[in-house]
Amino acid sequence: MNNQRQGMFMPALVGGVVAGVLIAVPLVNCLCCLWIIGGAVLASYLLAKNSAVSLTSGDGAIVGIFAGIIAAVVDAVVSIPFETLNREFIRKFTEQFSQFVEEMPSGWEKWMDRGTEGMSLAWFLLGLVISAVIFAAFGALGGVIGASLFGKKKTLQAQGVKDETPQNPGDRQP
Repeated sequence: MNNQRQGMFMPALVGGVVAGVLIAVPLVNCLCCLWIIGGAVLASYLLAKNSAVSLTSGDGAIVGIFAGIIAAVVDAVVSIPFETLNREFIRKFTEQFSQFVEEMPSGWEKWMDRGTEGMSLAWFLLGLVISAVIFAAFGALGGVIGASLFGKKKTLQAQGVKDETPQNPGDRQP
């Protein structure tokens, strides 16, 4: 496992970036947890593809955790340009919702204006930490799934079978 840890960064980076971008895009982000698990499965696949030995569940979990943390950072950065679009969507949704619900709390318009003003750096960092923890958990799940799907290497020595094929065609025994 120690040799594989050195090669975990690039698969985790690729899986995390793919998942982070898909999570940040509006309307596609409805499948947020699925994208995290999928990105971690992709990271496990890439790790297994570049590895000469079989992956363990721990290897898959580690690369999945890294992919989840990278996805949280990518999501936080890529979703910044979409923030105004998301705020406008929430505002319109709330206005439409208020037409059908008669018992909205008093002052809800002020609450919406305050909630859509923008985020402070502290709230941004708090959201990033919370996302990183949640995404790491889902990433670990996806990494274990990916390791179980793609991590097994089938070699003759691992199966306990001796390779008895002759090296030269003239060395065959009748």
